[in-house]
This record gives sequence, structure tokens and C-alpha cells, in this order.
Amino acid sequence: MNKKQRFEIVWNLLKKEYPDPKPALNYNNNLELLVATILSAQTTDSQVNETTKYLFNKYKSLEDYSNADLKELEKDVFSTGFYHNKAKNIKKTADIIIKEFNGTIPNNMDDLLILPGIGRKTANIILSRGFDKNYGIAVDTHVSRLARRLLLTSSNSPAKIENELMGLCDESEWEKLSMTFILHGRQICHAKKPNCYSCVINQYCPSKLA
Repeated sequence: MNKKQRFEIVWNLLKKEYPDPKPALNYNNNLELLVATILSAQTTDSQVNETTKYLFNKYKSLEDYSNADLKELEKDVFSTGFYHNKAKNIKKTADIIIKEFNGTIPNNMDDLLILPGIGRKTANIILSRGFDKNYGIAVDTHVSRLARRLLLTSSNSPAKIENELMGLCDESEWEKLSMTFILHGRQICHAKKPNCYSCVINQYCPSKLA
């Protein structure tokens, strides 16, 4: 069985297992999505959601973030970790969007990557969920782990993994692939102790432990 054949079998099984994957981050508009994705680095989505319950009630606009006292903003995002950088990036990003993009959140990859705290993974999330645009596949630790264990890639580079997955999956399903792999990684294919006995794709996984 070659890589393409294995992917198609595994992907069809995972789609049946997770027929309607939903984003884990809570947000009501693209500004909230932007801030939530910046906060999501090196922490859990559940922790971000706890933080943004308060944050999104306090900061309603780009101007609110831009004019915020940095020390106060740091306290407000403290629970997500790396709060110095995250607060600085959120404030600076708001400044740039106001001054360089006329207060409109960019809707393309090149412009999003200019913003502090936004990498290709987070830009893909913003574009797909906020603007319904498929520029690529958001590759986090779960997506990377599944792709390597399924021998869909041999790379540790998120950019290379993304390119290889894009070549295997139809463009219309790129966002769904990312969310599905993330769900499976969280629920079954854990980093240290994967639950292979309960895995729907166990039979086709080259790295299975059971």
C-alpha cells in the first residue's frame, strides 16, 4: 500500500469517526478569532477559552487593544502563559491593522504573516474560519504527530508536513483535515501513550502499538 492509498483509507475512516469536527476556540467575530489564535500558542484551547471569557468582554475593538496599558493586558492574558510576548503581540498587531490596513483584518496569507504573533498555522486558521479561504492546512503538534505516525511524512518541519498533506487531500477538505487530526490526536493518538486499542485506524497505522 502506498502513501496515497493509505491516506485515502485512513481519511475516510476518520471522517466517519468525526463527522462534524468543530473549532475548539470560542469566538464571535474575526477580531476575537485573531486574538484567540495568538493566545493559543503553547497552551490549551480550553485555557484560552477560560481567559477570553473575561478578555472579550473587556476589549471590544482594535482600538481597545491598541490603547490598552501593556502591563494591564499582560495581567489579563497571564493564564495563557508567555504573557509578556502575547500581550505585546496583540497590542502591536492592533496598531498595525489600524495604521496599515485601515482597521480591517487582512484576508490573505502575506499580510497576515506581517502581524506579530501570527505564523502560518495561525494564519491558516484565521483564513479558513474567518474568511472561508483555503490557503493551506493548519499544522499543530497533533497534526504533525499523526502525519508522521501514519508515514504520510518523514519531516519535522510544519511547512513541509503541510505541503505533503495538501498534496494528499482535496483542497475543499483542508480545514476539516486539520480539525479531525487534532481531535484524534487529543482523544486517541496521544503523544506518550496512544490508545491504539480504541483507534479506528489501527489496522492501517504503520506505527501502531497494539
